[in-house]
Amino acid sequence: MALTKDEKTKIIKEFARDSKDTGSPEVQIAILTSEITALTEHLKNHKQDKNSKRGLLIKVGKRRSLLNYLLKTDVKRYRAVVEKLGLRR
Repeated sequence: MALTKDEKTKIIKEFARDSKDTGSPEVQIAILTSEITALTEHLKNHKQDKNSKRGLLIKVGKRRSLLNYLLKTDVKRYRAVVEKLGLRR
């Protein structure tokens, strides 16, 4: 369920703004999105897993907060991330 180190480094390389960037909002949103996708697939098979559902809701809220921050600070970056990840909003 958790991301492997290779998957995480691939996501970081794809969304990083420069070579040493690991914590920008774009990277955090991309990592959270992949974790949300994995948790959603897990919950399709394990409907009664309340702890994982709680973790999913926490991750969705964190991603929403980061997206709101990015929208307030830089609209171009926000639109690029939403388009690249295929998010609805």
